[in-house]
Amino acid sequence: MGHTWFYWALASAFFAALTAIFAKAGLQGIDSDFATFIRTLVIIAALAAFLSYAGKWQGVGDFSAKNWTFLILSGLATGASWLAYFKALQMGEASKVAPVDKFSIVLVALFAVVFLKERPSSQEWLGIALIAGGVLTLALKR
Repeated sequence: MGHTWFYWALASAFFAALTAIFAKAGLQGIDSDFATFIRTLVIIAALAAFLSYAGKWQGVGDFSAKNWTFLILSGLATGASWLAYFKALQMGEASKVAPVDKFSIVLVALFAVVFLKERPSSQEWLGIALIAGGVLTLALKR
């Protein structure tokens, strides 16, 4: 179980890449906000089917106020991210938008230090700085 997270993270990166390509192709001639709505409906249906198949439905009666608060905030942040991402994809090239979107990696590291009290190692800070530099290189290229 030690590195299992890594394989899930790779799968996430793979599907995120497909998301950018499929979304860019599907956004032609339609409003990006409405496209985000359609995407969200598909996600809800797919997750409901998965939860049913895997038997993972659970009652929400035992959720704490903290669970609710942070899941709601996460959902709102996800929705805002998706709206902004689809608008950026509609206006720009997927090969430029997606890497800039990944500046979230840098922000996650900074927020994790401030809010979650995580302490990245020197090597991890170097990687974060390289990502930030790569994003700036892509964003500022002419």
